[in-house]
Parts: sequence; structure tokens; C-alpha cells
Amino acid sequence: MTETVFPLEPTTAQAQAAIKEEFAFFGDWSERYQYLIDLGRKLPPFPEAWKAEEHRLHGCQSLVWIVPQGNRDRLDFHAISDSAIVSGLIFLALRVYSGRSAEEILATEPDYIADIGLARHLSPTRSNGLASLLAFIRDTARSQQA
Repeated sequence: MTETVFPLEPTTAQAQAAIKEEFAFFGDWSERYQYLIDLGRKLPPFPEAWKAEEHRLHGCQSLVWIVPQGNRDRLDFHAISDSAIVSGLIFLALRVYSGRSAEEILATEPDYIADIGLARHLSPTRSNGLASLLAFIRDTARSQQA
């Protein structure tokens, strides 16, 4: 098992509140993009061996690999992208959902996306990629609950 830094906050609601608060510090989107890039650099190391087709997340323009571990009581997600901004988007999603129970994942809508204005500032391909990432996390949680 690979080390994980997640969860940073005790609940998904607290994680989303913290994200909203952090992004409120930045006046414009160039600063927010830089912050996203900085967050992406904080992702835990991702083993080269995991960068295989079986772990590739399709639906993203960038290359994204994601590996779930755990069970219905605690699901950890390990992910990385070849894109700096996408890695930042991954960091935010993992901050909210990784290290949580399947039940908590399924009960949590990704409100942080609208709260920080992300939806309005992502290209259509990045928006689709983020939707694919969130769908993968939810599908994994759903399969663990079954």
C-alpha cells in the first residue's frame, strides 16, 4: 500500500469548506490556477508501475492514472496526471473523497467546484476530465457498497 496524505480534514464537508476558504484568498483566476498547480505538486508519489493502461482514466485529454484501494469502510485513491493543472484538480478531489467510507463518498456532492467558481473557468475538456474522475470515485464507492 502506498502512503496517503488524505484525508486532511475529518469530514467531506470540512474538506469542502477548507477548499472554499483557501480559494477565497485569491483575487483572480491566474492566482487560483497557480495555487492549483502548487496543490498538484503536493500529491503523494505515484509508483511508475501504476502508470499502466489498466489504471488510466479515460475521458480526460491529459493522461490520468488512478488506483483505488480499501473497502466500504475506507477507500483511498491514488492518482496523478501529466498535466500540472489536472494534478491540482486531482488533489482537490482526493482531499474531499479519499480516505472516506463508501457511504460518505456517495452522500457528498462535489459542491466545492461551484463554490470556488471552478466550473466557469475550466475548459470543456478539463471539465469532462474532472467529471470522469468524480464518476470513477463514485462508481468505486458504489461497487464497494454492493
